[in-house]
Amino acid sequence: MNEYEFTVYGENEDEERNRNYYQPKKPKKHTAAKIAAGILAMAVVSGGSIGIYSQLTKDKQPQSIVASVEEEPSKSVKVENVSMVEPQETTGNALSTEAVVEKVLPSVVGIESKFTVTSSGNNSLFGNDFFGSFGFGFGFGGGNSQPQTSEATATGTGVIITEDGYIVTNAHVIYDTEYNSGKANSVSVLLDNDTSYDAEIISFDTDCDLAVLKVNAKNLTAAEFGNSDDLKLGESVVAIGNPLGFELMDTVTSGIVSGLNRQITINDKSMNLLQTDAAINSGNSGGPLINKYGQVIGINSSKMSASYSQTSIEGIGFAIPSNDVSRIVDDMMEYGYVTGKPQIGISCQDVTETVSQMYNLPVGVYVTDVTKGSAAERAGLVSGDIIIKFDGEEVKTTEELNAKKNNHQAGDEIEIVYVRSGEEKTATITLDEATVQQ
Repeated sequence: MNEYEFTVYGENEDEERNRNYYQPKKPKKHTAAKIAAGILAMAVVSGGSIGIYSQLTKDKQPQSIVASVEEEPSKSVKVENVSMVEPQETTGNALSTEAVVEKVLPSVVGIESKFTVTSSGNNSLFGNDFFGSFGFGFGFGGGNSQPQTSEATATGTGVIITEDGYIVTNAHVIYDTEYNSGKANSVSVLLDNDTSYDAEIISFDTDCDLAVLKVNAKNLTAAEFGNSDDLKLGESVVAIGNPLGFELMDTVTSGIVSGLNRQITINDKSMNLLQTDAAINSGNSGGPLINKYGQVIGINSSKMSASYSQTSIEGIGFAIPSNDVSRIVDDMMEYGYVTGKPQIGISCQDVTETVSQMYNLPVGVYVTDVTKGSAAERAGLVSGDIIIKFDGEEVKTTEELNAKKNNHQAGDEIEIVYVRSGEEKTATITLDEATVQQ
């Protein structure tokens, strides 16, 4: 799949791990974010990225140094007595496209997120920040410079799910992984009637790419969600969103259901998605994919693009099925996190073929940190171990380890093989349940 690029759109936790509320500036409708350096669209091949409106110049772009299997926990928030997303059966007569849009448009919102982006000040992929933890005492060239900060703004779309102001969107609209900015400093929501509100981030999950926001408003129009299990190939659908910012707010595109139950790997995560040829572009993230009855049957999240000489691929977009959205949002609003997700409890870095040859290390996943009390610690893993097999299968990258881990449930017992001080060892690890926002 090296030819393919998956692009996910939007933005997202700052350095503080405790949950805070922010007071953002209100966006103006139909006024796109002013961009000094243009739109930086990040492409993904089983990796992670977002589409971000940034004021960075090229020489200020930071680099991600250390990859994590799980993020350091942040406090979650339990929301009591809130009505959940309930998929409805598809009954009645099909609506015209005009009627579908008229029904759903009041439930579609624009989302603007602001981030503080800090450059690393080191252009080397493997600098002292990485190999210093190995104890080698040097990096691969590239002088250090002072870190620089810049404000970045991302726009996306959301769907109102309750009359009292709860909204669902993509996690990558309010949480940035590409620049390690984390959760947005501030989030604001623009309604279809031009009213804007400051928004609170109630809960989010980067694995599932969903987030729940809350605005202080009443008597909003909540969208009706349909049963995505009832979808048929070729069924007509409509997407509504804000491509390229608020200048093109409430853009309507149409198409069909092109595929069901697509297992797609994005940002190291394997996801079950709907495929559609309805146009989905930067800024559509978090917006609704709607069936012919005016019911939301998916939350738009990504598209596939590729180039073969003079040929490009278009019309391959993906949405999170509404039944999955319902289950995930229920968990977020009741517990503050998505239940049943497996967790190892390590941070790690890939040992590539090049690094392996230079430092006489096995190719695999180098453990840089073990979370206290985690499944990894109970299994005896320590910093410096290099995982080479997981559940009987070879792993060479963090991406592969994550993918294999996510095929299991919390509580599963997994055999891992790792190397410590040149000696191969075996351990059995019982996966924990991830009980925090990720």
